[in-house]
Amino acid sequence: MSATQEISSKAALVRKVGGTFDIEDVSVAAPRDYEVRLRMVGCGMCHTDIVARDGFPVPLPIVLGHEGSGVVESIGAKVSRVKPGDHVVLSFNSCLECPSCAESKPAYCFNFFPNNFSGVRPADGTSAVSQNGAVIHANFFGQSSFSTYAIAHEINAIPVDKDLPLEILGPLGCGIQTGAGAAINALAIKAGQSLVIFGGGAVGLSALLGARAVDAGIVIVVEPNAARRVLALELGATHVIDPKATTDVLASVKKLSGGGVRYALDTTGNPAVVGIAVETMLPNGMLGLLGIPPPDATLPASMMSMLVRGIGVKCITEGDSDPQEFIPRLLAFYRAGKFPFDRLITKFPFSQINEAAHSSERGEAIKPVLIF
Repeated sequence: MSATQEISSKAALVRKVGGTFDIEDVSVAAPRDYEVRLRMVGCGMCHTDIVARDGFPVPLPIVLGHEGSGVVESIGAKVSRVKPGDHVVLSFNSCLECPSCAESKPAYCFNFFPNNFSGVRPADGTSAVSQNGAVIHANFFGQSSFSTYAIAHEINAIPVDKDLPLEILGPLGCGIQTGAGAAINALAIKAGQSLVIFGGGAVGLSALLGARAVDAGIVIVVEPNAARRVLALELGATHVIDPKATTDVLASVKKLSGGGVRYALDTTGNPAVVGIAVETMLPNGMLGLLGIPPPDATLPASMMSMLVRGIGVKCITEGDSDPQEFIPRLLAFYRAGKFPFDRLITKFPFSQINEAAHSSERGEAIKPVLIF
């Protein structure tokens, strides 16, 4: 297929808030100057996809999906980082021009929302996806990868070695990167330092994997799901806590850690849980917030308690990661046997996309990955 021609694709469309993912025929345009067109091989199902399906403000109809991996099919005239035939992992999009991007901190791009949630190319309001001449919104996280073919951008397509298992690499672009990056980049945990993680889903367990990859000391995972607690121990957690069976989670964390931890991560977005997390830390500790809170939630913490311990709180986006640097780093850990993220993955054929979403919502699959 010529790089100047549109291509037919099967894509999962969301047409109404709270609706289903409906696989339909669409057309994917030729890539523009800095765009890349890919044949998708795999795509993770992330909580953000479900949130967008259920009402987060994105235009409809839309193709979601933002943890894609695939093979470059064609490239725009000005693309130099990748070439046809390359294997790539897709991550979030960024503008390359704002102060954050200039400092290699694309996760805090000043234009993050239009580049990732507007459903169009921000420069001119167009979409690369259409159906019988009608616009289908796309460019979700710069990729909309719930589709057999997708348009991404040179900046959010990260080349990977061809001997790696491409079909499962997509989640490195968001959920796994977010958790691991929170531990490695945002908190910058050093060997021997302690951590408590609230929530043992894909992001929380990825944070555990990241902490283990850099040889953290005590790592406690607080998680009500029994199977996930078992997996956390298998992946290197030193202790797990069932919050439903523990009358005082804070006391348990302090007892298991010998008085408190240096770092804490919350992946739940639950203000009551965050209130406990703030109190688990020793002086000069840092709490990272990863979970999506209710819109009107405020930080439930004692300012005096925080002041006397000198602790900080940091909201973390995409693991403070520059995907072009961090994804290869995670894959190096994986090759060395220090980052077994594949243990988190359950595969589903693309045709079972709704089953994958339901499995995630029920807490059965930690990280569903759609296989094309």
